[in-house]
Amino acid sequence: MRVIIGLGNPGARYANDRHNIGFQLVDVLAQRWYAPPAKARFQALISQTELDNQSVLLVQPQTYMNLSGQAVAAISSFYQVPTEHLLVIHDELDLPFAQLRLKQGGGDGGHRGLRSLNTELGTNQYARLRFGIGRPEDPADAIADFVLHPFSETQQTMIPNLLDTCAEIVECWCREGTLKAMNLWNQKKPPLPTIPSL
Repeated sequence: MRVIIGLGNPGARYANDRHNIGFQLVDVLAQRWYAPPAKARFQALISQTELDNQSVLLVQPQTYMNLSGQAVAAISSFYQVPTEHLLVIHDELDLPFAQLRLKQGGGDGGHRGLRSLNTELGTNQYARLRFGIGRPEDPADAIADFVLHPFSETQQTMIPNLLDTCAEIVECWCREGTLKAMNLWNQKKPPLPTIPSL
């Protein structure tokens, strides 16, 4: 079994925020893989589906970002999922917008969702798909305000293509494992759509 966790905050208020890109990708994967409607369990929305005859759980923790690890730890324990079969999708301030990077292990980089996972799981050696959101143009702007607001209008036109690329990375991870997926995808720069002039 593979478990794919998209990080975000529950509720319509947060749905399109930068911080919720993990939730958005899980929604794309559920549609792409014809997953059944998600059910509320373990403080999360969970849908179980298959990819190439392999069972996959799609997870959106409903604890709010800062407590995401509670839901993930409960799911990991119940299903007895090894750490190497966990993939966490999250927004990443330290990557420019649209840069995608698959990573194995590491610190939380100030991301409170990852901090919660590291604490509750007792390890940081799970795979992460990092979706670059960049940082505010003005360094004086608060990070909390930045991540809890939607992408710019121009960036929003790029999101569907980027999520499709993310879905391909996740599929590669499910089939080939972290190392092979990293070697293949971290060398690529996803093509961005042409933005029509206004």
